Amino acid sequence: MSTSTTVKEAVKESLLGSEEPTKLSSSHRASFLNNATKDEQTGELYMGPDEFISAIAPPGEDYHKISRDQYGLLFRVADRRGTGKISIGDWAAFENLLTKPDAEYEIAFRLFDISRTGNVKYDDFRQLYEQNKGPDSIPFDWDCEWAKLYIGDKYKRHVLSYPEFSQMLRGLQGERIRQAFQRFDRDKDGYIEPEDFARIILETAKHKLSDHLLDNLTTLCNVSTSSRISYANVRAFQNMITEMDLVELIIRKACQKSADGKITRTEFLNEAAKVTRFSLFTPMEADILFHFASLDEPSGRLSLTDFAKVLDPSWRYRGVSEKQEDLGKAKSATQGVLVRVVESAYNFVLGSVAGAFGAFMVYPIDLVKTRMQNQRGADPGQRLYKNSVDCFRKVIANEGARGLYSGVLPQLVGVAPEKAIKLTVNDLVRGWFTDPKNGHIPWEYEVLAGGSAGACQVVFTNPLEIVKIRLQVQGEVAKATEGAQKRSAMWIVKNLGLAGLYKGASACLLRDVPFSAIYFPTYSHLKKDLFGESKTKKLGVVQLLTAGAIAGMPAAYLTTPCDVIKTRLQVEARKGDTSYTGLRHAATTIMKEEGFRAFFKGGPARILRSSPQFGFTLAAYEVLQSVLPFPGKAKQEQVHTGLADVVDTIKERDVTSPHARSRNALKMILDLDENFGRVKLPDHQTWKTLPKFLGGGKP
Repeated sequence: MSTSTTVKEAVKESLLGSEEPTKLSSSHRASFLNNATKDEQTGELYMGPDEFISAIAPPGEDYHKISRDQYGLLFRVADRRGTGKISIGDWAAFENLLTKPDAEYEIAFRLFDISRTGNVKYDDFRQLYEQNKGPDSIPFDWDCEWAKLYIGDKYKRHVLSYPEFSQMLRGLQGERIRQAFQRFDRDKDGYIEPEDFARIILETAKHKLSDHLLDNLTTLCNVSTSSRISYANVRAFQNMITEMDLVELIIRKACQKSADGKITRTEFLNEAAKVTRFSLFTPMEADILFHFASLDEPSGRLSLTDFAKVLDPSWRYRGVSEKQEDLGKAKSATQGVLVRVVESAYNFVLGSVAGAFGAFMVYPIDLVKTRMQNQRGADPGQRLYKNSVDCFRKVIANEGARGLYSGVLPQLVGVAPEKAIKLTVNDLVRGWFTDPKNGHIPWEYEVLAGGSAGACQVVFTNPLEIVKIRLQVQGEVAKATEGAQKRSAMWIVKNLGLAGLYKGASACLLRDVPFSAIYFPTYSHLKKDLFGESKTKKLGVVQLLTAGAIAGMPAAYLTTPCDVIKTRLQVEARKGDTSYTGLRHAATTIMKEEGFRAFFKGGPARILRSSPQFGFTLAAYEVLQSVLPFPGKAKQEQVHTGLADVVDTIKERDVTSPHARSRNALKMILDLDENFGRVKLPDHQTWKTLPKFLGGGKP
């Protein structure tokens, strides 16, 4: 480039200004190319109004508050030159605008800056407002004292700069509500009817509130003893919804401190006093918040899920139409059984892994427990072991450290399906009797679920136990009997046969059914009542281990007599030992020969074994379910409200998406009137023939 040309360009830039080309990211470029169409004359790619709407309002988003066609209102903001076309450069500039921290205010300002002078003229503002307001909307007086403070009276109007316009827009909704209240307060006594209040809110704030709030607006009259609504009620309601993000922060902090994840009105106000510098929320505002949140939960103690119906503007009823319900039933009839079978199998595998892990961790204690229970005779001199500690020492001394794991392999192979079926059946039965609305299950059904799980596991437990016990006592038999041959697990199985593998099954049932009936309900209540597990509070591994271990203590000790009888029936009797013919014979013989205390032999070892084993097993099972959820299974519904979506890094990408920022900008514009962007001309003309100030123009 020559020097003269460079000088000319420099002079031109200094006189006319210059604009650096806006860089377009690969994702934004792809968005433009996916939606753009080609100009038949020039061959250039561009987006018209329809293509623009497709780009910033893709199908599949939530449009039940702001209809998809209203996003076309922002076309004029993106169409910087007013040509009716958006080039890739225009799209880049619009995308860049959406990334600004005050994008919502700036988009609204550019929409009303029709002349593109950097100021909003009153006449342009009124023209665009009149064009978009609904024919039946509650009138707004632009010559009121409030408006004059911002734009002057009709003789001394002045333009609004961006900061001035933004500030006016922020207070506009409150003034609209005030004027509407005065209009409906026909007898000027400071009260309006609930139906009038509902209309005011539906016209001024429908786009910012949840369906739960909108459907129950008329109940605001129940906050006080009056059957009508005062202006104080209206102002308190407005303040509460305006400070929705701060309200949520306070609620979340208070719920985190609560043991059960629920709070009362008093706890909310106490937390608000700590979080805010001044007493920001009045008693009436707190009353209104708790009134709407407690409509479905009148107990007075509310969880974050209850508040979500008020705080989350996108919250909507989860109900479905009859047609959708019939379709869902038809679909579930063909797929539901298969899915449940596959999911049960999946949980069975997780339970197997968790059960094997728990059994391996406590196997040495189990071996000591078995040998202690197998000691016979009332004379202490006849006993090989004095106590559990003595047994532990002698096993290591006589058989080495490996002796503590005698028979561990068949135990791990057998315990996997045993624990898996117990965990799976308990989950299955609890699911049948649990109320899906609140997750509550009556205690008798908790006991039934646990007992059913214990009964089903005996199919695997009994063969496993009899083989394991005979392997565990081989070491002491070898020491007591010279030349005794050590047998393998397979030899024991073949020698016993099918009938022999289920010897003592009645005692096994007698032990496992009450054990599980005690254990699972206790474990569930410890998690919920002691550690405060809830939808909003997930327990850690240490808490799960502790709950599992504590629940195992009463379950293990109270069922020790049944375990002693089962052990005696399943162990191969040595020379001189009593042989038992059945459950009753074993119980009466032990009582007669050894006394009542014999029924609790190995009780402490059983507690030391069962408590940590089930703690490890249940903790591992729940961790595995969390880390490896069933593919395709719906995740547990989480409460995502306004501010949480911004704070949560998982949601950050959605918040900064073109659709999310455009939606927020529209929410601000709709404070003027809910019909903005729904312009319907008499002859049903399209955007291409709308007045230029509305973004029209020939493409």
